[in-house]
Amino acid sequence: EIFKLTSFLSLSLQAKMSRSVQAQRLEGTDKNIWVEFVKLAATYSTVNLGQGFPDFPPPDFLKEAFVRALSGENHMLHQYTRAFGHPPLVKILAQFFGKLLGRDLDPMTNVMVTVGAYQALFCCFQAFVEEGDEVIIIEPFFDCYEPMVKMAGGTPVFVPLRPKAPKDGKLMSSADWQLDPAELASKFSERTKAIILNSPNNPLGKVFSRGELELIADLCVKHDVLCISDEVYEWLVYDGKEHIRIASLRGMWDRTVIIGSAGKTFSATGWKVGWTVGPNRLLQHLRTVHQNSVYHCATVAQEAVAQGFQRELELYGKPDSYFVQLPKELQRKRDWLVQSLDAVGMNPIVPEGTYFLVADISKFKSDVPDVPDSDEPYDSRFAKWMVKNKGLAAIPLSAFYSGAHKNNYNHFIRFCFAKEEATLKAANDILQKWKQEKNSP
Repeated sequence: EIFKLTSFLSLSLQAKMSRSVQAQRLEGTDKNIWVEFVKLAATYSTVNLGQGFPDFPPPDFLKEAFVRALSGENHMLHQYTRAFGHPPLVKILAQFFGKLLGRDLDPMTNVMVTVGAYQALFCCFQAFVEEGDEVIIIEPFFDCYEPMVKMAGGTPVFVPLRPKAPKDGKLMSSADWQLDPAELASKFSERTKAIILNSPNNPLGKVFSRGELELIADLCVKHDVLCISDEVYEWLVYDGKEHIRIASLRGMWDRTVIIGSAGKTFSATGWKVGWTVGPNRLLQHLRTVHQNSVYHCATVAQEAVAQGFQRELELYGKPDSYFVQLPKELQRKRDWLVQSLDAVGMNPIVPEGTYFLVADISKFKSDVPDVPDSDEPYDSRFAKWMVKNKGLAAIPLSAFYSGAHKNNYNHFIRFCFAKEEATLKAANDILQKWKQEKNSP
């Protein structure tokens, strides 16, 4: 019996795997800022202005559409629909974006529905990028771009938006962060497969001007490069700014994949309905990745989003349109948070679009002393200290930079202002109390 037990233990030890199991393409992509900061916010925060989601509900017409789809007599809405997009949704998206782009779109070949914009991005990188390809990423960038490029075997090439000091002591605007044309041009080479454009930009809230987009478009055409255009915040543009779609510029339709999101469009981030719009020559490859990964998105959510777009097409440009009302409401919230941060000396960069506002924390550095020779960027330590000690959650701007550049802009943090007024007021109360504590002898 003892011999049997000894033999069994010996075999068990031998049976344990000793070979490496991790695919090499995952090397260096295991850390994720959201996993860490969402956990911190859940543990410590009383006010969460970190992760980018509204804490107010989607519009009533959208919720009602979801309930009708869920409880109506069409029981097929509980089953699979077309893999590349529920027919009513791709049809209305083709109509809607055809109107915006000034071209006839085929719902079956020019539109594909994805599990949020996140999966749309994943499909793009997997479909287009391979070993030896370079992909240009404009910094600061939404953090998943870099690991997704690397997982596809590509090499990210970074080009920064550089801030220019505003005149006359005005608050800095996201428009003050600009590309250097010569620097951008120098990043294009025969190895460049694609550039990722995010306008309006997360985290800065920058809305790229027509001139900036034409610069990018000319380089794409000259070097025969694809453009992955992440436009999830397309309706969230303020101060009368215009969101210009790069696919509408000369030579760009044929080489651009547009990515959109019902989560950001209709304030329903948990529904995870996104889409891609583009020429069939590009989308056919996205369909191959899609059918071999998630295959399908929730039918009921797609049906409700289709009805939401049908309403918005009928009200397009009219005061009752949600796409008109939501940016007005968010601009008020933005202005309120700008005023609140400015009053306590946490200098805000006024965003032209998105949910987000970046603020300069330089005047608060005395609260969180620097740690010499630390590998962690200062703003990351500051944000962790702030959520633990003040109960206010935000995201460090360094999270939106490549490893080599994380310390270049490490005195900024990003706030999300797509929140209820009560949430923003609670954040203001924390900031005001903090300022009083700083000023008291």
